[in-house]
Amino acid sequence: MKPVVKQTKKWLEDIVIKHNFCPFAKKELLRDSIRFYVIDSSDMAEALQALVDEFFYLDNHTETETTLVILPNGFNQFDDYLDLVALANALLEDQEYSGIYQLASFHPDYCFEGTDNDDPANYTNRSPYPTLHIIRETSLARAIASHPDVAGIPEQNIAYARKLGRDKLQSDLDLIRN
Repeated sequence: MKPVVKQTKKWLEDIVIKHNFCPFAKKELLRDSIRFYVIDSSDMAEALQALVDEFFYLDNHTETETTLVILPNGFNQFDDYLDLVALANALLEDQEYSGIYQLASFHPDYCFEGTDNDDPANYTNRSPYPTLHIIRETSLARAIASHPDVAGIPEQNIAYARKLGRDKLQSDLDLIRN
């Protein structure tokens, strides 16, 4: 297992699942239905083509519930990463995958619009590496239907992250990176 995959899996276990930032992640991790896919290229066009390749992979591997696309090279600047996210979402539309897949985004320097960089709320979307999460829309619909308060998840996560505090969350992330 590549070190970036090992660290991303540890982040999923020790932050996302441990703090219940995604109440649906534990089930899929236990089912071993999460694919960890590394795109080593730092080139935007190559990264986007690799993302399309992953859409094709998911089309043909229904046992894979979701993919975490890890981008360890070239997208470390948050603004560059946001450009990638915008193009990836446009690509989703262009390739007629809208309604089939959707993307969630994670980054070491993730910062929600309108929040300070040091706001602990940002840690709900901070990861060891820039990461795109490809989510099957049908799976998302099932998860939403089975959860009593999906709309409340972001607010609960923000409140919990702020309760834990920036120092604790940064320390947890640093332990994973090292």
